[in-house]
Amino acid sequence: MRICGIKLTHDGAVALVEDGRLVFCVEQEKRGNSPRYQVIDNLDVVVAALAEHGLNPRDVDHFVIDGWDGEIESQFKVLSGAASLTLKGAPYVERHADGVLDSRDGLGLTLGGSDFPYRSYPHIAGHVASAYCTSPFAKAGQPAFCLVWDGSIAPRLYHVQRRGARLIECLFPMIGHAYAAAGHHFGPYKKADRTNWDLGVAGKLMAYIALGSIDEDVIAVFQELYESHFAADTASARRYRADINSAEPSLAAMHEFFEASALRLKDKRHEDVLASFHCFLERLLVREIAMALLRHSSLPGARNLCIAGGCGLNIKWNSALRDTGLFDDVWVPPFPNDSGSAIGAACCAMAAQNGFVPLEWSVYSGPALQASEIPAEWEVVPCSMRELAALLANNKPVIFLAGRAELGPRALGGRSILAAATSPGMKDHLNDIKRRERFRPVAPICLEDRAPEIFSPGTPDPYMLFDHQTRAEWRDKIPAVIHLDGSARLQTVSRTSQHKIAELLVEYERLTGIPLLCNTSANHLGRGFFPDVAAACQWGRVEHIWCDGRLWTKTAVRETSPAERLLSA
Repeated sequence: MRICGIKLTHDGAVALVEDGRLVFCVEQEKRGNSPRYQVIDNLDVVVAALAEHGLNPRDVDHFVIDGWDGEIESQFKVLSGAASLTLKGAPYVERHADGVLDSRDGLGLTLGGSDFPYRSYPHIAGHVASAYCTSPFAKAGQPAFCLVWDGSIAPRLYHVQRRGARLIECLFPMIGHAYAAAGHHFGPYKKADRTNWDLGVAGKLMAYIALGSIDEDVIAVFQELYESHFAADTASARRYRADINSAEPSLAAMHEFFEASALRLKDKRHEDVLASFHCFLERLLVREIAMALLRHSSLPGARNLCIAGGCGLNIKWNSALRDTGLFDDVWVPPFPNDSGSAIGAACCAMAAQNGFVPLEWSVYSGPALQASEIPAEWEVVPCSMRELAALLANNKPVIFLAGRAELGPRALGGRSILAAATSPGMKDHLNDIKRRERFRPVAPICLEDRAPEIFSPGTPDPYMLFDHQTRAEWRDKIPAVIHLDGSARLQTVSRTSQHKIAELLVEYERLTGIPLLCNTSANHLGRGFFPDVAAACQWGRVEHIWCDGRLWTKTAVRETSPAERLLSA
């Protein structure tokens, strides 16, 4: 049975699940250098994604559209070819605790000139299903709690087992956009116009807060204002909670909260305010989830936790939850945000038929590299992994394109810029190349078995979703991957992985004794990963590109070989 999941709104994507196996997931931002968070505004995209895998819409048994804004239903205005359509879908959240998989059935999904029926499940259900079905708990047949904290909603705790999922409770009344909204009032992204929303601010703030220190007086102010604005029995707090599932009123309340905070904190450094707010939210999350577990201690099964929603990209909060000891294990998929919603939509249909069963999947299920015409000023030669390791050891950054693209927002060795971590200036150099602020970190990609000797805890982290501290004895050896607070956004790779990045790390370790490299995403500023070698060449900000055993080098900067120098003498 083939199920096609479709996410039409931001982070638009098309996913195909066949007999419980993920065949592909194509996020629109990863096609043709598209902008980040790209929507699907024409259903021809779905037809094209299927055609790339030898399928047409009639080969699909079920189409599923991810739900979106609306209390009862959502609406999507899209094109199919040149024709305009309005499709109706499920709302953002389930309408009652046991309604996670309540669907809205529709007709008129026009694909390739033919109409198809479809189903739509609540947006939140896709987060629950994608997180649980990809988890080790589903594979082991164990139940799990699932925390979903998305931008437009307060954190919601679910309990999932094979036969179903239900909402346990909302943990506290603060929407996920709170963290990004703080950046509109404090710090380098402060701005008076708060109508335009930058979905990337939250990730940038995670880096920026390393410049600050936690101030307990600031936390006390946030706690007091949180109570009066959101949690207490005041008129404004009651209004906020009544509208908490409506995006505009809840976001407006957030800005009022921070305006009141700014008046109280005008003598504080902005970096300290933001670091303290991050800490305030972390403590609130940990405290409330601990209390929720006590209230629901009678629920059966192991104490496992899945984390989903955009806030699942916050590595420090993920680690704080894991470090509480409240859970036997914690799982975060590589696509906890809406980049996993098309997969989640397909998993909802799978769960509706068979229960919450495990999904067979690989993180490298994105678009394949496209054939492309390389600009004339680039020269190509064969290049083995040993030769590539030597180039990297010579402090030459390399764009590394291997196999199908990784799922989710983080480069995991499929569409990466790699560089030696041993040079103190390499982090600044990479940030300059990427046109990013210099306080932004560069991640280490490290052989899994060596990670514990370099990082604490250094436990397996294949998708860069937990916080690790660099051990003191390694800080001078790998300065380019150490953040300002000594932390590292680590990705681990098994030495036995069949992915090319593992082979490269092994060769680099053999040559240098260092089992890791710098890793940052290969993309244009504000756009998805490079879809092909030509796009990387046209960008032109890195002089070497490796793909499929070949190395492209800008001829204008290519170093001449000893033989060439002899012939030209």
